[in-house]
Amino acid sequence: MATSPATGMHTPVVMTAGGLVWRRRGGALQVQLVHRPRYDDWSWPKGKLEFGESFQGAAIREVGEETGKEIVLGRPLPGLQYLTPEGRVKRVHYWAARRARRGHDTAALTARAPVAPVDREEVDRVEWLNAADAAQRLTRASDRGPLNALVSAESEGVLDTRTLVIARHGRAVPRTSWHGAERDRPLTPLGHGQASALVPVLAAYGVEHVISSRWERCATTIDPYVRAAGLRPSYSEYLTEAQHERSPSRVAATVRELLEEATESSVICTHRPVLPTVLDALAQHASRTVADGLPTRDPFLEPGEALVAHVADTPSGPRVVATEKVSPQVW
Repeated sequence: MATSPATGMHTPVVMTAGGLVWRRRGGALQVQLVHRPRYDDWSWPKGKLEFGESFQGAAIREVGEETGKEIVLGRPLPGLQYLTPEGRVKRVHYWAARRARRGHDTAALTARAPVAPVDREEVDRVEWLNAADAAQRLTRASDRGPLNALVSAESEGVLDTRTLVIARHGRAVPRTSWHGAERDRPLTPLGHGQASALVPVLAAYGVEHVISSRWERCATTIDPYVRAAGLRPSYSEYLTEAQHERSPSRVAATVRELLEEATESSVICTHRPVLPTVLDALAQHASRTVADGLPTRDPFLEPGEALVAHVADTPSGPRVVATEKVSPQVW
C-alpha cells in the first residue's frame, strides 16, 4: 500500500474492477466505452468493490450496471493505479470480456444476481467503437494500456478464450481430528465459507461444467456453485488422492481432455497431492513464459484457492495463454 511522503501515513486505496467488452464486426475488433456525465469523460466500465465482493464479481456487476448487459470474463489485462483528486490511490483490475450468450452461458447466469438497470446519472451513453477510434475517444491516455494489450492478443489470435479453473477444496477437518474414513473427511466452517465465496468467481468466468473428486471435501466445496448454477456435476475417482497415487496418468488425461476437447469453461476440484500432475498437464499446453508462472512449491494452492487457466484454440492446438491465482475472501 502506498504511503504519503509528506505524512508517512497510509494513503487510502480504492479497489475497483471492470472490463474491456469486445466483439468483432466486419472483420474489425470493436470495444465498448461508457460516458460518465459527472466527469464528462469516456472510459471503460468499472467501479468500486462492495463489501465482501471479489474483484471478478465486482467486474461483472459494474459492467452490467453501466452497460445494461451481462458479460463473461476472459483473460486478465494490465491494471491501472493512479491518485485521485481527493488524494486516494485508485487501483483498477481489468479483464477482457465478452457479452454473455443466452443458451450458452445459462449456468453461469443462473448463479448470478440480476443486472441492475443502468443509472443514467452515472452513465448516459454507451458506444461500440473500432479499437483505433476507441483509443482516440478515451479521455485518459493511461486507459490505452489495457486496450493495447487487448489489441495485441487479438493480433496474436489468442483473445477469444475459455477457462479451465483448478480449485483446491476448502479447509477440511484435520486428519488427526477425524476418526472416520479419509474419503468422508468434511470441511470446517471456514471451508464452507470458502466454498460459498467461490460461487461468484466461477460465475464470472462462465463456468458451465463441473468435474470433482468424489471425496466429501471436494464434492462439498463445489456444491454451492452446482446448486446456484443448476448444474449436474461429474464426480471422478481419478481425481481422488488414492486413485491419483495409483495412476497419475488418468488425472493428466482428464486435464488434457478438457483442454483439447471442451468448448465451454470448466472447473476441476481436487486435492493438494493431485495438483502437481494437473499443473504439469497445463504446462505442457502453455508457452514457456506462462508455464514458468505456474505454482511450483507445495502446497501449490492453499485450501479454497483456485487457479484460472485461460485457454485459446490456436491453429497448433489449445494453448494456455494466461493464468490467475484466485483467493476468494470469506467475510
